[in-house]
Amino acid sequence: MFAELIIAILLVALAAFWADSLAARERANDAARELCTRRAISLLDETVALASRRLVRGAGGSLTLRRTYTFDYCEDGYSRASGFVVMEGREVITSGLGRQAAWWH
Repeated sequence: MFAELIIAILLVALAAFWADSLAARERANDAARELCTRRAISLLDETVALASRRLVRGAGGSLTLRRTYTFDYCEDGYSRASGFVVMEGREVITSGLGRQAAWWH
């Protein structure tokens, strides 16, 4: 009985984490699209990819999950470059063009 309860709790926690990850990824996709639209560049593949995930202290001092997503874009119709979106929880902290700028987050 106790083992089944633990398994059920773990499954619920896993489902909640999965749903949160999907929501965060969708928000990162929105941020990448907005950035590309503002800069009049093309968002390639129409999606972001998770580059890193780690626990950090948020603004209030509590632990939060920081996710860094990368995406590819094109300015001239020929070359491919990388951009990034950094999120804490479901909030976009920063986004930009150029992969190296994202790694200090």
